[in-house]
Parts: sequence; C-alpha cells; structure tokens
Amino acid sequence: MKLPRSLAISLALAASTLSAHAGNVLIVLSGSDHLDLKDGKVFKTGFYLNELMQPVKALRDAGHEITFATPEGTVPSVDATSIDKMYFGGDEAAMKAAEAQLSELSLMSSEKSPVISLARVEQIGYDHYDAVYVPGGHAPMQDLLVSSELGNLLRYFHENGKTTALACHGPIALLSTLPDARGFVTQFETSGTAKAQTDWIYAGYKLTAFSNQEEEVAKGLLGGGEMKFYPQDALTRAGGQFSQADAAFSAHVVTDRELITGQNPASAPAVAQELLDRLK
Repeated sequence: MKLPRSLAISLALAASTLSAHAGNVLIVLSGSDHLDLKDGKVFKTGFYLNELMQPVKALRDAGHEITFATPEGTVPSVDATSIDKMYFGGDEAAMKAAEAQLSELSLMSSEKSPVISLARVEQIGYDHYDAVYVPGGHAPMQDLLVSSELGNLLRYFHENGKTTALACHGPIALLSTLPDARGFVTQFETSGTAKAQTDWIYAGYKLTAFSNQEEEVAKGLLGGGEMKFYPQDALTRAGGQFSQADAAFSAHVVTDRELITGQNPASAPAVAQELLDRLK
C-alpha cells in the first residue's frame, strides 16, 4: 500500500530527526566471570541481566548506537542469580524479553560476539562516543577497578565533560582513575582500608553504589564466602561523597557534573532515563 505523500514526508522527517539526534554509547562490561573472595573462595558472577538490558533497551528504542567492550575484548558473562523476575518488578515477561534481546545481541557468543577491547576503543577514538555506561554485578570488582585502559577512557570523559554512568557495583570502576589504582585496591584487600591518594579526579563528587547495608543483606548469594571489601568503603576512602537511599534496595540515582551513579539493580531504569536525558 502506497502511503499518502504528506505522511511519507512526515515519517521521513521523523526518521531523519531521530538519526540526527542519535548518539554513540559505549557500554563497558567486566571481562571476568568470577570474583575472588576471602580465604581463597571464588564466586561465579558476571553482569546483572536487568542492569545491562534495561538501559540497552531504552537506548535502542531511542535510536542510539551502542558499542560493547570489555578490557581485553573477551566475552562477558551474565550472573545466573540475576535472571530473576524480581529484578524486573516481578514481570516475568519483561525478564524473558530481556533474555531474548541479550541472546539476539550475541554478546556471550565466542563466535559472533560484537564485544571489542578497550584498546580498540582507544584506536577508534574516545571522542567518537557521547556517553559511557558501566553496569554492575560483582564482576567489575575483579577487573574494572584496576584496568588502566578503563582509567584512560574515564579520565578523557572527565576532562571533556562527557556523560559517565555506572550502576550498582559498576561505580567501583571509578577507582581505575586513581594514580595507583592497583596499590589502593591491594591495600583494601589486605587490610580493609587504604591511604587516600591525591589527585583522584572524582574526589568530592557525590556518588552512590551498592551500599554496605545491601551487601550485608545480600551475603547469602556468595555461598558462604565474604568479599574482600565493599564498594561504599573504597569509594568513600578514595574521596567520594557517598549517598544512599533511605531504604535498602530502593531506587536511588545521584548526578554530579558528568557523573551518573545508581545504587542497586532497582536503580537501572532511572540511570537509563538520566542517560537518555543527557543524550538529547
């Protein structure tokens, strides 16, 4: 059926407008499928399904282009415990739709994954991207917090005021910009605290992450293991001004300059909306 000329023109203009305002968003995921715990124990983990796919759906629906990356370009893993309708407001259909879209993207396929390395991102050019998003799950606490490549990217985004969004355990990645991220993390792992370093680019920023209170409640997920340290303690010690919701596990988003942080899985949709607003 041939569309009326006026309608065809309107649709063409709408598509043109959408394309003109489309942004390029880089999503950085952990390349680890586990988190080393105290006493040599290991927790099988990855990204949280809703923390990745709710923002991905929102960005794709708005017409934005998405690039997926891990530090070394290895395929990411999903945390099996996150495949639960409770993270989708009890909506099982929404959870199933997220699983289907994740499968469509082939992120975890060793043959077809579109995931690139952060070295490749640098080759393409940081200025190609309008925003970066780091979802949670415990995996970022294994590699992203000490990734020098991620530190370089985040410093560029900071210096150029580019939107930087992170959710749940994702904000721990901000430590990668410390002058000596590995030294700071090693101190925290061995003694539970660390000496604050000068010149952290996010010192004084208001931010949030999965809180100590929430970590204590969620301990059961670790199968009897114990984390070496919590994000709230490390980010606060590094110089961040930590903020959290009045009630644990309720949505809470903090924005400060170019930085957007979400506290927990329930915060992912609000982080996505803030990200969309910044991209307009």
